[in-house]
Amino acid sequence: MFSDFAFGIFQESIQQYHIKDDVYQSFENPYPKDDVAHLLYRKNWIDTVQWHYEDIIRDPNIDPVAALTLKRKIDASNQDRTDLVEYIDSYFLKKYESVQTIEKATINTESPAWAIDRLSILSLKIYHMAEEANRTDASPEHLKKCEDKLAVLLEQRTDLSTAIDQLLADIEAGSKYMKVYKQMKMYNDDELNPVLRGQK
Repeated sequence: MFSDFAFGIFQESIQQYHIKDDVYQSFENPYPKDDVAHLLYRKNWIDTVQWHYEDIIRDPNIDPVAALTLKRKIDASNQDRTDLVEYIDSYFLKKYESVQTIEKATINTESPAWAIDRLSILSLKIYHMAEEANRTDASPEHLKKCEDKLAVLLEQRTDLSTAIDQLLADIEAGSKYMKVYKQMKMYNDDELNPVLRGQK
């Protein structure tokens, strides 16, 4: 199933990141560029780095200048994340381009890649909640609370994975069809953001 394949790559990316556990470490993709695994690994690496950016920026003692620099990195990371989702959807559009849809085929509320985006984020939640559930310096109450949350996250993984695989099966069978809208983010655009436009 594609969801298991993707989740395995996400786990690989997370484990590799945490060897150094440094947002400034260099990135190397172990998969060839023409492989969808390359996109999935890159996608999760972006999510993993941004997860830790979000931790750092919440430090109440962070230097304001450093916080602004980090906010710019988060903005750039969000754009990279969106770009990767669109690349993954392009993979699926290419894969299923020859499928003939049935007359009553329906569209899904989200594209396959946006569902996979949620699975990538969920893989990070599972990893870090498992860390919390196994801390040796935390109270029994904290450990139990995190164990309960982890159980919910694992159930959510099962449900989301089932939904992703069913969506892909439906697209392949022609009972669902893909229609992808490019993300039209306005705040990064010099022409569409009135603040940026005013700086010209």
